[in-house]
This record gives sequence, structure tokens and C-alpha cells, in this order.
Amino acid sequence: MLHPWQARLLVVESMWTWYRRNWRATVVSTVLTPVFFLVAMGFGLGSQIQPSGLTGGQSYAVYLMPAMLAAAAVQNAAGESTFPILSGFKWSRVYWGMTATPITPAQVATGQLLWIFFRLAFSGAVFAIVGTVLGVVTGLGIILSLVFAVLAGMAFAAPLVAFAATVEGEGTAFSPVFRFIVLPMTLLAGTFFPVTELPALVRPLAWITPLWHGTELTRAAAFWDLEFWPVVGHMAYLLVLTGIGGALAVRNFRRRLGV
Repeated sequence: MLHPWQARLLVVESMWTWYRRNWRATVVSTVLTPVFFLVAMGFGLGSQIQPSGLTGGQSYAVYLMPAMLAAAAVQNAAGESTFPILSGFKWSRVYWGMTATPITPAQVATGQLLWIFFRLAFSGAVFAIVGTVLGVVTGLGIILSLVFAVLAGMAFAAPLVAFAATVEGEGTAFSPVFRFIVLPMTLLAGTFFPVTELPALVRPLAWITPLWHGTELTRAAAFWDLEFWPVVGHMAYLLVLTGIGGALAVRNFRRRLGV
């Protein structure tokens, strides 16, 4: 009988075994793409934007950096929580192999989420180091920003893993997720400009996204402008999303794997 955490870590180990052989295929999407966005928007467009109250008195590149950390985490979460999950059920069928051992479907689900957590933390750390090299990191608060960014990513990943576990087709169900959720969320949830600049009718749509809460937290941490109750509120929202998504993921893995 495996200890539950040993079983989860075995799931993580299997993911790591694949990743260390194929990591090059993920470099562009998980690290280089956010860097390109930061350079293009922060230094390109940002060269035309003067520091103001909207940017907290910071240059636009500095203002953008913590938000891009959160946005990159959410985007990477979307990538890790869709096709790889479907593959585990349908194409590579590794989940079926795992549950042929003493590992349970619930442990497969939570192990998969744990792997996603590690992936987001690693890619986020690399991005934070690149931002430091580029001179757009203002201090050690970026470490706390990384924690908040990963939390925002997991708040999006967990419900998406639960959804992916129900997909039976070839993955076309994921296209609306990327087109109508991930992309608008990246553009309108406070990454590039404050949500207060949106029309009043649109703002509530931004407020319900995990990225807006993550962006508020990462910027507050990066500029060391943390206020107790806003931080508690944002974190509570993200933790609740993660918890509900994780519970649904466990349920759906159990149903699909027949246990």
C-alpha cells in the first residue's frame, strides 16, 4: 500500500521523466513568449507612455512586469491543463496505466495538479530572473509576486483540469477556452492597464477572473504596497477557486477512470 503522498509524487515523477526529455518543446510558449510580450509592450509601447498615477509612478515596463508574471502563469496553466490532460486519458493513456497500479484516480488528479504547480513555479522563476536582468524588477517583493502568480495560475488550472477530464473528442472543446476566456482575460483583466479604465459594464467580467486578482496581488507585492484586507480577499477568492476546481477534478478523474 502506497502512502498517499508517495503516490502523488510518483505521478509527478512520471511527468518529470517526460519533461526532462522534451522541455525544449515548451521553452517558447512558457518562457520566451512572456519575455517577448514584456519587451514589446514594456519597452516598445512603453517608451511612449510616461510614468503617471495610472502606472503608480513607475515606468511602463516596471508597471507591466508583475502583471506579466501573473498573466504568464495563467496562460501556462491553460496550456498544462487542457491537451496534456486529454492525452493522459485518450492518446498516451498514461492515467489508465497509473491506475493499474496501487495509485488511485484521486491521487492521479492531485498529482497532476501538483505537477502543474511545479511547472508554473519554475517557469515563473525563470521569467522573474529574466525581468531582473532586464532591469524591470524593483526589489525582493518579486519573490512574493511569484507566489501570488502561481496561486492565480492554479486557480485557473484546477477548474480547467476538471473540465478537461470530461472532454471525449479531439480537443476542439478547448478552442473556445483559449479564444473567449484566456485571450480576453489577458487583455482586459488589468495586465496592460487598470481595470478602472474599462467601461463600467465590463469591469465585473474582469473582477471575476483569477488573473485580475493575481495581477492586483503581484503588483502590490512587487511595489510593496500590500494592504491586509484586499490581500486577504484576493487570496481567499483564488484559494476557493483552486479548492473547488481540485475537488471537481478528483470527482471527474474517478468517474472517467471507472473507480
